[in-house]
Amino acid sequence: MKKECIAMLLAGGQGSRLYVLTENMAKPAVPFGGKYHIIDFPLSNCANAGIDTVGVLTQYRPLELNAYIGSGQPWDLDRDGGGVHILPPYQSATGASWYKGTANAIYQNIGFVDMYDPEYVVVLSGDHIYKMDYAEMLQAHKKAGAACTIAVMEVPWNEASRFGIMSVDGADRITEFAEKPKEPKSNLASMGIYVFSWNKLREYLIADENDAASENDFGKNVIPAMLGAGETMLAYRFAGYWKDVGTLDSLWDANMDMLATGSGLDLFEHDWPIYGRSTNAPPAFLGAASHTEHSVVTRGCVVEGAAENSVLSENSTVEEGARVEYSILMPGAVVKRGARVSYAIIGENAVVGENAAVGSAPDGSEGWGVTVVGPGTRMPADCVLKANHMLNRDGKEAVR
Repeated sequence: MKKECIAMLLAGGQGSRLYVLTENMAKPAVPFGGKYHIIDFPLSNCANAGIDTVGVLTQYRPLELNAYIGSGQPWDLDRDGGGVHILPPYQSATGASWYKGTANAIYQNIGFVDMYDPEYVVVLSGDHIYKMDYAEMLQAHKKAGAACTIAVMEVPWNEASRFGIMSVDGADRITEFAEKPKEPKSNLASMGIYVFSWNKLREYLIADENDAASENDFGKNVIPAMLGAGETMLAYRFAGYWKDVGTLDSLWDANMDMLATGSGLDLFEHDWPIYGRSTNAPPAFLGAASHTEHSVVTRGCVVEGAAENSVLSENSTVEEGARVEYSILMPGAVVKRGARVSYAIIGENAVVGENAAVGSAPDGSEGWGVTVVGPGTRMPADCVLKANHMLNRDGKEAVR
């Protein structure tokens, strides 16, 4: 069945900078915002933009992510002649191979893309929080007659060296591209969101695979090769909210942004909803002595203590006398009686023991940071976990 445009979603990253949160799951499967997972954002963007065929390329610890996506029903991607497809590395006639890089991941699935014979392919990352209409980006790509269009946004100059940076002409055609330059010439950064004309991308993927010196990466290899060959390449400017949640601090920041007025991250917009798979949970229960303020309290939560400026995910618990502030409780997390949790992330099904203390408010010191209790960890009663520390399920504590 021929499609005008399909999406390929890169969701195989290990997410090593999320440390204990991704020891047993891929980064896109990490919970976000009380009821969502990170991958809900690109999948919902596809559904809202009318892209009904999505290949999800998995690799690192894919079990939970595969189970979560399932048939794609929550995103209206359970359909004949399209829908969502899980695409792990597989054994071919020439042998088995892990995805060696972002470009190689698409290369290994050329057969899948060819099955739909699209004119255009949108390539997405599975670890960003944002809302974007890919249909508008596709229209800009068509209008420019581009081989490749890259979504970009301006970043602070002191952060520019962390990104792929582009220089453009007056029509926003890309004239230079540098991957994480030490001395950036521009602050126009790639968001890792691409629209390609498939016949062009296919050609460059094959050439890249045949180059033994290539790292098989879009930013390091394919994009520079296309630019060097004189292909028409367009920068598509994006002015909305976007955050790469690849670190513990950025994941915490994005959750707090969801609570903040004027941050640009509004999950209550009716015209661009974010969809996710719901847990079968009862309504939240707030006890007679509980106190909640400026917080997300999701289905299945039991709050008998206090929660302020926090995100309480499905089936999490704050017992009587416990206090949670500026923190994230992931699904099933429990804060026992008398415990204090401050500026922290408590992983799925983790338990903070009675009268324990986790984290502290920023004090201006260089070593301060968000504190993390790993998924499934049982923190003993009366234990103290200082700011910028992590505790894993084996009870081992480490400085981040």
